[in-house]
Amino acid sequence: MTDTSLADAPGTTTAQRPFLVVDDLRVHFPTDDGLVKSVDGLSFELRRGEILGIVGESGSGKSVTAQAILGLHKGSKAQVSGRILLDEQDLVPLSENDMRGVRGDEVSMIFQDPLSSLHPFYSIGNQISEAYLVHNKVGKKAAKQRTIEMLQKVGIPNAAGRYDDYPHQFSGGMRQRAMIAMALICQPKLLIADEPTTALDVTVQAQILELIKELRDELNSAVIIITHDLGVVAETCDQVVVMYGGQCVEKGTVDELFDRPEMPYTWGLLGSMPRMDRVRQERLTPIPGSPPSLINVPKGCVFNPRCRFSDRVEGRRCFTEHPDLLETTGSTDPRVRHQVRCHIPPAERQEILLTEIRPTL
Repeated sequence: MTDTSLADAPGTTTAQRPFLVVDDLRVHFPTDDGLVKSVDGLSFELRRGEILGIVGESGSGKSVTAQAILGLHKGSKAQVSGRILLDEQDLVPLSENDMRGVRGDEVSMIFQDPLSSLHPFYSIGNQISEAYLVHNKVGKKAAKQRTIEMLQKVGIPNAAGRYDDYPHQFSGGMRQRAMIAMALICQPKLLIADEPTTALDVTVQAQILELIKELRDELNSAVIIITHDLGVVAETCDQVVVMYGGQCVEKGTVDELFDRPEMPYTWGLLGSMPRMDRVRQERLTPIPGSPPSLINVPKGCVFNPRCRFSDRVEGRRCFTEHPDLLETTGSTDPRVRHQVRCHIPPAERQEILLTEIRPTL
């Protein structure tokens, strides 16, 4: 069951109640080589008006999590278990036909590559209008007018004149804006953005992130941003889930994750991130080694092959015993408890952070 829940707490108001509850989510794929555990026991909560960042290296399970929320694994060989409660409705047991009514209307997604996500043979306007027509009983004229309004809202100049343009006639930044317009045209209550600023220059990145925040405020939507860019998280998110090897290894508010990180993998991510707000005392330090195989996940702590602090734990617990995701001291928000999956005792993690990690960040 979920480890952070206000959903059933007596006296909980609608504003406090989580809008999305992901509870012990597992997404496994049978293959000829074995079972790929892409997501293995993930739990988190999100309220309307909040932005959650899911971070981690490629192959950590971020995008598979988003696809599971959207129900995109239905009809495939994927083994999906756990609960995904959207406004208290469990999406996991829904049929593909039922999920079509949820997808695009209740929950929508901005995909990573807008050029490959948009059909090259149909105009931008027609594709966005089609998304609106599927979920609303309106005529094509009304859908076109709504589409033009959304294109204007996301900052595309001369929206009416560009309605009939094709994806290749838009720049990368404009295509991403068009994808945001398509995702938001039905005013979804949950928006998932998968690497929304990939391959965009820094100025356009900032504009896209600001646009997502503005639309979040206007629609009071819950937002999930999937990214490997901690700069995006720091600028945009309220809370963070750090994923590694298909598991959550640390989660908390964005301030806690940046000011008081306690998981060695999170330290590694922060140590490999350039900082513009201060002069670094050391060079950027990449995390040694490679992410684990999701077929042969390491025994014990999933991060142990790459962790330089495993010798701080008595015995060989890091290599034999899988650590639980436990609350650490100093959580600043009772709704988003700071939790860490690590065998190193909390006091020693704090000492390592202060004496060895913090001076290098």
